[in-house]
Amino acid sequence: MKTKGYKLCRFQQARGPVRVGILKASSVLDLSALGVESLTSLLEGKGIVARLKKLCRLKPPCVSLRKVRFLTPVEGQVVWAAGVTYFRSKTARMEESDISASAYDLVYDAKRPELFMKSLSENVVHPGDPVGIRKDARWNVPEPELSLVMNSKGDIVGYTVGNDMSSRDIEGENLLYLPQAKLYHRACTVGPCIVVGPSEKEVRSWTIRLQIRRKGREVFGGSTKVNQIKRSFKELAGYLYRSQKFPNGAVLLTGTGIVPSNEFTLRAGDWVKIAISGIGTLENPVVRV
Repeated sequence: MKTKGYKLCRFQQARGPVRVGILKASSVLDLSALGVESLTSLLEGKGIVARLKKLCRLKPPCVSLRKVRFLTPVEGQVVWAAGVTYFRSKTARMEESDISASAYDLVYDAKRPELFMKSLSENVVHPGDPVGIRKDARWNVPEPELSLVMNSKGDIVGYTVGNDMSSRDIEGENLLYLPQAKLYHRACTVGPCIVVGPSEKEVRSWTIRLQIRRKGREVFGGSTKVNQIKRSFKELAGYLYRSQKFPNGAVLLTGTGIVPSNEFTLRAGDWVKIAISGIGTLENPVVRV
């Protein structure tokens, strides 16, 4: 799907300094060569699409994708997550525990969404690096999610791919254990780029796909549409910024609509691939932590 917008990224060549670029089909335009010091400076500025168009006219150097290592585009933002925004997510959470079932049923229809902190920026896993499953958990799954990127004012300025790794047995045992099920070492990965420019209407036409491979063989695959998210993006962002301040902005994972069967759990050595049609693909191996 051709997207109306720009794909901003952070990257390295070999072990060189971190650079800011625009991802193209087979290369990256190096905006750092034009004096762009950070993604945040772009996301916080006015008229970001017009500025990027102007920068592209200056013909920044092109770097082949073969020479690039992508870093997470989360630069200084705090990562949060929304829960139970898809009907499939509601039913999956209700299946985890009889004790918690009524709470998940209620929050799906409640005015106030479920929001929780997922990761500090320095703990977000880069594309291609390992994501973790807890040693003390028996039931671990990835959660592929469209992620909203917001500036310090709370404006939605872009979209990226997120993986909200989750220990379902810990969360199902007791709702109060949610932070332990969600917030642990290597539990969050975001990337590979931030798409700026598309409208919410266009984003809601995108498809999210998840593939899990084990020893080279697919052991789970699934897909959903972004338009299955119950709440508007503006609503989710608005609740996140209520009585909150994020000087560097925030990233909000918007919930998952792809849930493996109750018999499935991730294993160390698995490979998780999440693709969102308007953004790109986020891939990570799995390790036990």
